[in-house]
Amino acid sequence: MSHGAGTPRDPIPPLLLVGCGQMGGAMLAGWLAEGLAPSVILDRHRDTVPAPHRVVPLAADLPADFVPSLIVLATKPQKAAAVIPDLARFARHAPVLSVMAGKTVGGLADAFAAAGAPGAVVIRAMPNTPSAIGQGMTVCYAPPPATPAQRALCERVLSAIGDTAWVEAEDQMDAVTAVSGSGPAYVFLLAELMERAGIAQGLPPALARRIARRTVSGAGALMERTDVDAAELRRRVTSPGGTTQQALSVLMAADAWPATLDAAIHAAALRARELAS
Repeated sequence: MSHGAGTPRDPIPPLLLVGCGQMGGAMLAGWLAEGLAPSVILDRHRDTVPAPHRVVPLAADLPADFVPSLIVLATKPQKAAAVIPDLARFARHAPVLSVMAGKTVGGLADAFAAAGAPGAVVIRAMPNTPSAIGQGMTVCYAPPPATPAQRALCERVLSAIGDTAWVEAEDQMDAVTAVSGSGPAYVFLLAELMERAGIAQGLPPALARRIARRTVSGAGALMERTDVDAAELRRRVTSPGGTTQQALSVLMAADAWPATLDAAIHAAALRARELAS
């Protein structure tokens, strides 16, 4: 569900953000832009946040009187085990939204239960890097104990950084990771290879970079603004016997993009499954 630009909305309720690195920082920026009730950020590398929000370097420094509506886990996955015991008191009353890759709902719920928060509700989300400019795609999974209100709260929080969608089975998150989470890298590779090929065809490097990047971003923006199927958009660019058709005859050969991209996404999904814990 995307939201219309300029639509007035209620402020985001108080949050406990655990980890304010690239993704945590992108989310925080989106929340601040939309209006955020007084919240607390746990991050040892961040010095300040705008008032009335607070930042603390250590979990032991979390204010005893703070009552968040949601705990957002945006720390590195390998650091989660160390911080969960200090978050258990909050998780007894507030749901947990994890944006950590490779951490399952069950694994996190078990960790919270062991730390003294049995029955903690954990909702899992996979955002991608365009979230840093409010153009992200975040896909979420909520287990059966999650209430509609908790799902709505997570969607409200995540819509501040782009579009949101839900899957009904957690194992679908592996495919989401492979397509959406890793997907920006595929697009960046396309721009990189187009730039390199332009230079090989005699373009000045700066011009090759400019037109490759602008072509990729412009095509993406065009696709975003229409409901026309991507295959139809491709056909509209492809004149019979023209230059585009000649290029696509190479790219769409059976052993070219159709096979290699499918194999690449399969490999990424398999790795996501292996990393899940």
